Amino acid sequence: VVQVAIYSFQDIDYAADTARWVGFENYATLFGDWFFRVDIGNTVKFAVVASLVQVALGTALALLLNREFRGRGVVLSVVVYPMMLSTLVCSAIWRSWFHHDVGVLNGALGWLGLPPVEWLSDPGLALWSVMLVDTWQWTPMTTLIVLAGLQSIPPEVVEAARTDGARSWVLLTRIVLPLVRGQIFLALLLRLIDTFKLFDKVYALTGGGPGNATETMSMYVYQKGFKFFDVGLAAAASVVMMAIACGLCAVY
Repeated sequence: VVQVAIYSFQDIDYAADTARWVGFENYATLFGDWFFRVDIGNTVKFAVVASLVQVALGTALALLLNREFRGRGVVLSVVVYPMMLSTLVCSAIWRSWFHHDVGVLNGALGWLGLPPVEWLSDPGLALWSVMLVDTWQWTPMTTLIVLAGLQSIPPEVVEAARTDGARSWVLLTRIVLPLVRGQIFLALLLRLIDTFKLFDKVYALTGGGPGNATETMSMYVYQKGFKFFDVGLAAAASVVMMAIACGLCAVY
């Protein structure tokens, strides 16, 4: 981390194996770059929306699974399964489902009499499609975290509330959810940090396109550092990412 911070104040020439101190020039260039500002917007939108949706869905699933019913173990296994796939395998599955001509999703739309959708080629839809993939894969993690919290609630507390005449909605909002608030916020923090540094799904599904509609800050760092070898600018972007991530942790 210290080395990257030092690089962010230098102009590094790998061919000549030299480094020239330039102060805050890389940061000025960075925030003057329209593409970087768009990438910040994409990253923040993805992190906030995807994290909130995943935590909301995960909490709902945890509440449904926090009761005994026939086949509960099988259902829980199916719910957790996407999280056990590697990201590249998950992305490959969804690329086939998103296929314009033979994909499952457009096939379902055609069966309903609706026109096919350019899931990964439409600039206005591509980022939301990547969010859908991330939500499918990582909602199970939030489900497990919240479910663990629900199962740690003493049954006597719930029974006492029911004995006092608490209805289901009051029991949920006044007793159950406040008792698992810590687990919910922990799940939200973990998903915020993970989605904020998103790289692999974008790389596998869209490569940052169409245009830069799905390009994130991590993709920006990768392209500047490993495609164009502008290490100083890539290091400056990495420092900005680290500062924002530390801010998220501080808020938690």
